[in-house]
Formats: sequence, structure tokens, C-alpha cells
Amino acid sequence: MQCIRRQPKRTATQENILREQSRQVAALNSSRLDLKDDKDLKFLLKGSQLLKVKSGSWRKERFYKLQEDCKTIWQESKKMLRSPESQIFSIEDIRDVRAGHKTEGMEKYAKDVPEYRCFSIIFKDQRKTLDLIASSEDDAKHWISGLGKIIDHSNSMNQKQKLQHWIHTCLRKADKNKDNKMSLKELKNFLKEVNIEVHDDHAKEIFQQCDKSKTEALEDDEIEEFYKILTERKEIDNIFQKYSNEEGFMSCQNLVRFLYETQQEEDAVVAAPALIQKYEPNERAKKGNAMTKDGFLMYLLSDDGNIFNPSHRKVYQDMTQPLSHYLVSSSHNTYLMEDQLTGPSSTEAYIRALTKGCRCVELDCWDGPNSEPVIYHGYTLTSKILFSDVIKAIKNYAFKTSPYPVIISLENHCSVDQQKVMAQHMTTILQDMLLVAPVDGNRSQFPSPEQLKWKILVKGKKLSRQEDPTGTNGNNNLEAEDVSDEDEAAEIEDESVKTEIQQKGKSDTLKLAKELSDTVVYCKSVHFNGFEDPNHPRAFYEMSSFTESKALKLAQESGTSFIHHNIRHLSRIYPAGWRTDSSNYNPVDLWNVGCQIVALNFQTAGTEMDVYQGRFQDNGFSGYVLKPEFLRDEQTKFNPKSITEGTWGTKKKLLLKIISGQQLPKVNKSKNSIVDPKVTIEIHGVQQDNNKKQTKVIENNGFNPRWEEEFTFDIEIPALALVRFVVEDFDMSTKNDFIGQYTLPFTSLKQGYRHIHLLTKNGDPYASSTLFVHINIQDCD
Repeated sequence: MQCIRRQPKRTATQENILREQSRQVAALNSSRLDLKDDKDLKFLLKGSQLLKVKSGSWRKERFYKLQEDCKTIWQESKKMLRSPESQIFSIEDIRDVRAGHKTEGMEKYAKDVPEYRCFSIIFKDQRKTLDLIASSEDDAKHWISGLGKIIDHSNSMNQKQKLQHWIHTCLRKADKNKDNKMSLKELKNFLKEVNIEVHDDHAKEIFQQCDKSKTEALEDDEIEEFYKILTERKEIDNIFQKYSNEEGFMSCQNLVRFLYETQQEEDAVVAAPALIQKYEPNERAKKGNAMTKDGFLMYLLSDDGNIFNPSHRKVYQDMTQPLSHYLVSSSHNTYLMEDQLTGPSSTEAYIRALTKGCRCVELDCWDGPNSEPVIYHGYTLTSKILFSDVIKAIKNYAFKTSPYPVIISLENHCSVDQQKVMAQHMTTILQDMLLVAPVDGNRSQFPSPEQLKWKILVKGKKLSRQEDPTGTNGNNNLEAEDVSDEDEAAEIEDESVKTEIQQKGKSDTLKLAKELSDTVVYCKSVHFNGFEDPNHPRAFYEMSSFTESKALKLAQESGTSFIHHNIRHLSRIYPAGWRTDSSNYNPVDLWNVGCQIVALNFQTAGTEMDVYQGRFQDNGFSGYVLKPEFLRDEQTKFNPKSITEGTWGTKKKLLLKIISGQQLPKVNKSKNSIVDPKVTIEIHGVQQDNNKKQTKVIENNGFNPRWEEEFTFDIEIPALALVRFVVEDFDMSTKNDFIGQYTLPFTSLKQGYRHIHLLTKNGDPYASSTLFVHINIQDCD
């Protein structure tokens, strides 16, 4: 039996020294966050006992504490053999901190505890929500306010501060004996921690260069010297030298020249002095209206140096066009957290989708117990949630990210009585938010997103002999009527589902209650019977849903007709029945024919969702993107499958140089695992534009890899193209591991030297992982 070697016990003096060092580190990091002497932060650094809630019978006391790096929370665990890493979570991974009973867990299991003592931590990834109860109202306030401040202040740090904070955290991690010095061995461990493999001789050379005191250990200024060598950006030094004088200053005049010639900034004369004031840390340079290398780097790492056009971060498109002229960010089976057959349903899924900019959510409604309708994926084993809880979640989160309208897409399988309950819940919970009458008497075409701001629309079946949705003609005395039942759940390609449908005996019609019918104003669901006859036009408010295969067939065979249809009518597309794993289809081919509501499974990460979020980060992340003119013009002859000469915009040539990468995250958490990064550049658009090219692999360097590789892409239809940058860890024997990606519309690209701020698999930003590139866009002859 192997003996476990015990660590020698520290003396009281050693303990005091360590405690004091820990206090100093915490004070330093508090200052970096601009939260020095903050009472909430001090409370979190001390830590407190909290009750962790998992179920009605599982409620246990655990100790939680903010670590001195002010970036991670340590949580006590009673589990045997739990690794130290698993007891820590990063504040960067927190999506939201909610006070009170604002999660399903708190609603179910903590109603007996006053709201003022309760709070929940919701994570960005698929990790379970942490529901916590504090021993007093003050303690709860400290945690909620303290975590909120750290998140806000961390987000407002510039890239240089984030990098400094991260490197100093890694340095402290590598300092195993906590003597605030770094031996050669600790330096090697540190380099592995930051994802770089350095030959022993090179590590020794750096170490000796910094060890001015010749003590075989780096301390204070020597560690700072090491930090400077490590973070040196020679590729940026070379650019800066071309525009700076011998003293290391770039004059305002030279900055104007750089912005105009290289960055293609039209307002360079106005922008240059403002950038100096905003990013230059050296007061002498700032007073002289000049920029140092540090200021120049801070500019390039900032939003102003980003590859994504900062003016597109706000709503800049015309929002007064009819609703059918926009692409709309839309979710399929929004209630599902995982797969389509057995996974959990949750109100949290609606909250996540809405905070990701989604503007059309789906509700599959079935009769539930106690006369309360429920939402779940019919005929499957997915769990059930109350319709009323979902409507409350939609009310609370519909307009947190965007003020533009939300569409509730109802798939109704309820009895007439429970349909009346649904209508009542929507009316009483949503109140003025629910659109129940036409806007400004608009009866010939859709109102605009601007006119529908702060409104929730219902898409669903409508009684045919009742008043039409826009309030003209008809008999208004009808109480209920049979309508066709559009049952998407019945299309699932799964044997158990088919058996369930056979046993229940599925009807093609459904009795619709007038009360529910009345909630539908502009989005009346109808079956698609082919493109309309110009002599007998369909009402604009009638819309159809298509499975992805049907929609792609129409796009392939009748592209121009589909485009014309989508100028006046809304089209909703949803994934095929065989996608029981909640995988996604490519949305681009359907956007290319003007389909607006292209619904994806928001819970599933991957290329399709990356492209989706890339498209909708445009126009201020509002969830609405105006279609190009040639997809809105009644006379258009555009067909993405056979592009002829036309007014589709000037063809472009994209000249792209992948220069370097910075602080790429470790994919394999093993201490000795270093990434071998390569970059793939993808173009997603019309068929002629779809393309993919990749760099060489850089071995054993995720910290500061250099590629210096150039690529050229011809773009036929710029208005429909998106550019995706993917970084992977190359593996010769297995599939490459995903590291990070960034996708944006071609029309949102900025030119010149730009940083790309990489996103995680789930679409959240990394703190300091970037690519450095050069972009040049030319008109094709």
C-alpha cells in the first residue's frame, strides 16, 4: 500500500506570513478592480456559511469564499476524493446573480424562506444553477451586490488590465511554496500554466536575463521584467515603429495617417485626438497629443481596434419597414435544455434564449393537471413545465436585451377549456405588453418593428369565420371551431414516439377556443398550399411553417418565388424530425431566400449557432436584421442558386492576413498539455461564396503563436456573406479540439490591423484570448 506523504505542518509564524501575503494579494486585486476598501468585497473575501438547495429534501450548509485573486469562488464540499479544482468556480463563468425566488429550484424548494435571504447563481455553460440561502438579509445583500460589482468591474477592465490580472494569478499559482519568489522550476511550471512550451535552454536564458540579483530566484522588479518579456508583441512594435519618432512617440498627425491609410477610417482627423485621450496611459504623451507604444496597443485591443464595426453595435438600420422585411432571431422548442426525447424542459431555457437576443420563442402546449396547461415535447419523455410559469419568464425577460417585438409561436394541443386558461394567463400576466388589436389601423401590411416596440405578438391558429386578425369583416359570435392541427412533435423520427401517436390516435383537426383565437393579430398560422396566385393574393398576416427539408427544396427549385413570397409574408422554418439530438441545420441558405423566422435549437452549440449569433450581433444585437434591398424589392429577379448580373452590390475581394494569437485557452486541463493551434477561415453565403482555408499548425504554443499567413477570398454577394474564424488544437490521431471562434457579417468587417476577440463554444467571450489580423477589402474588377 502506498503511503500518502504529509505536508510538514507550518509554524505559527509561517501561517501569519502567508495570511499577510494573502491579504496583500487580495488588496492588490481589489485595487485592480477599482474596489479597494469595498465592504461587500471584504465580506466575500472573508466568506460565509450558505445553505445550498438541491431539492425539497436536500438543503445543506456549505462555506463559500472569494479567493484572493478576486476571480474565483471556493466552495466547501463533503464529497470524498473531490479534486481541489472542482471546488472552485470562476466569476467569469457566471451569467447572472438573481435575488429572491427567481429560478425553478427556488420556486419549488425554498418558498418557506423569505425572498430577501435567497439568491441564485446562474452559469454561462450547462452547469446546474446554484440556489443559495443566506443566514440573514445583510449576508444575502453582500453576496448579490459583491458578485455584481466584481462582474461589472471585470467587464469594464481594458484588455491590458485583464491580461495583467490573469498573468499575476498564474504567477501566484506557480509559486508553490508561496514565498513571492520564482525559481527556475516554478517559472517552467508557470509557462505551462499559460499554455506555452519553452525549451529548457530558452527558459533558463529568460530566467538569467531577469535574475539581475543573481539569487537563483526572481522577485518584485525581476518578475515585472519577466512579465514584460513574456507579453512583448513584436508584430505590433514593427507597425508602431513605422509611425513613431526616435523617442517612442507617435504624433497625432502620424496617428491620423495610420488611421486613414491603414485602418481605412474616414473620420481619422476627428478620431485620432479622441483615441489618444481615451487610450494613452502616459500623461506626458497625452499632454503632447501623442501616443506611446502602450497606448497604441491598448487602442488595438479595444472596441475601436476590433474587427467588428463598433457602429454596428447599436441599432443603425431602418426599423420602420414592414415586419416581413427583417430576419428575426428565432428559437425552436425553446423550452428544451438538451435533446428532443428525454431531456429537461425549463423556464431557464426561455430566459437564456431571450438574453441571447432571441425574438421568437416556441411553446408546445398540452392539457395539464388541475386545469393548468403544461409545456413539453408531446409524445416524448421530456419533462413538463407550467404554461403560466413560461409566460411569466417571457414577461420578465422579453425586453432585457432588445426593445423590439417578441413573437410567441404557439403549438396548441389543448382542450377548449385549457385554451381559455392559456388566453387568460397571457392576458392577465402580459397585460399591456400583449398585442390584441392592429397598430395604427394597419390592415394592408405588417407594422414595423419600431411600431411594435415593447409588444408581444402571438402566432397561432385563428377561427376562420371570426373577425380576421386585422379587424375587418366576419362573424364575431363563434365560440369554438375545428381548425387543422399542425403537430410538429408528430414528425419526430423515433419509434417510441410513433408508437405513442398510434396508441393515442391522432386527429388532424383541433377545436379552437375563441378566447385563444382572439390573441392572434398579425401571425395567423395556415397550411402552405403553394405560392400565391397574383390575381388572388393571400392576406399578408397568413404565415406558414416549413420543415427544413421542405424549405430547402423550395429554395432550391423556386428561389425567386420564395423571395417574393417572403416580401409580404412571414415564413417560419424548423428542424427536421430526425434531429432528436437537437442538432441544427444551416440557416444561411434560408436567409438567402428571405425566410425570416429560421428557428434553431439555441441549446446546441456548433457552427450553425455560431453563424446564427454572428448574423444577429449586427444591428445592435436587437434580434432584427433588415434584409438587403434585393430581398425586399417587389420586382427582384435575384436567385441565390443561379446568380446573374443585377443590383446585388459590388463583388469584393477579401485580402486577409492571420498574424498572431494571444492567450489561447488550454483545451486539455492536464498540466503538461499545450495546444498546437491552427486557424480556419470560413465564408458562409451564397453557394459560389462558400469557402474554407486554413493556416499551418503552430506546435506547443497557445500563449503567443505567430502565423503571418495571407489568404484571398472572392465574395460575389457581400450582403449575404458571413466570415467565421475558428481556432482549433490540432491532433494528428483524433478530431481537432475546438478552442474558440468568432463570426461576423462581411459587411461589419473593419479594415486594417484588427483584433478578433474569441468566443467560447457557448458563444461567451474569453477574457483575453484574441487573434491579430490584417484586413483589406477591394472592389473586384
